[in-house]
Amino acid sequence: MSKPVRRNWQDVMSELEQRIYSRQWRPGDLIPNEADLAVEFGCARVTMNRALRTLAETGLLDRRRKAGTRVALNPISKATLQIPVIRSEIEALDHRYGYHLLHEKIEHAPELITTHFDVPSDSRLLHVISLHSADDTPYVIEDRWINLVALPHLADVSFAALSANEWLLQNTPFTHGDISFGAANASTEEASMLHIKVGAALFMIERTTRDRNAGNGDAKSSDTALTNVRLLYRPGYQAHAKL
Repeated sequence: MSKPVRRNWQDVMSELEQRIYSRQWRPGDLIPNEADLAVEFGCARVTMNRALRTLAETGLLDRRRKAGTRVALNPISKATLQIPVIRSEIEALDHRYGYHLLHEKIEHAPELITTHFDVPSDSRLLHVISLHSADDTPYVIEDRWINLVALPHLADVSFAALSANEWLLQNTPFTHGDISFGAANASTEEASMLHIKVGAALFMIERTTRDRNAGNGDAKSSDTALTNVRLLYRPGYQAHAKL
């Protein structure tokens, strides 16, 4: 009896997950190598690689070069976070959305940003600051840097009518990123934009989106930071995630 052919990496990943959850592969077990699994599943090796890599990113597998791939001893539970379109987020709350572009300029970025993007310290990057509002009440400040070394065509894009948040999600693919949450006290300028008192506690999200496929012409660029954004929300905001 011939084995079923699986060419979709998500189908392959689901079958691998089932082997882990059913304890066919137990925590700490060394699983078959990528090439053998590709033959068993009747799929391309690149398909198997993507399935295994995704399971490693979710914490179910522990992949080590030359040591093989093992089922994680202590799988990490991760929350699923989506990058929201701020317009949709506000409208879902039954509020009227408003948008104001406050700053859009190609300028020398601070060292923290150029280091984060891994670009020369004298690089000129696109700096965009905007304010999103709900029913004419300030909702969030979007302070964003865009890596023009990786995305030079964005130098000609105007964000006067459509926010960088919305434009980038519609037009710029990314493969992964990192996100951090924190609190910040409103500066004089931020307090003025949000119509609150100076020093008020703000919920802050800082996010960097990256692309493994972008590259700037050298092998080092296989994990390229595309944008970095700092979102400062007016007091009262709540973030939600699914486990």
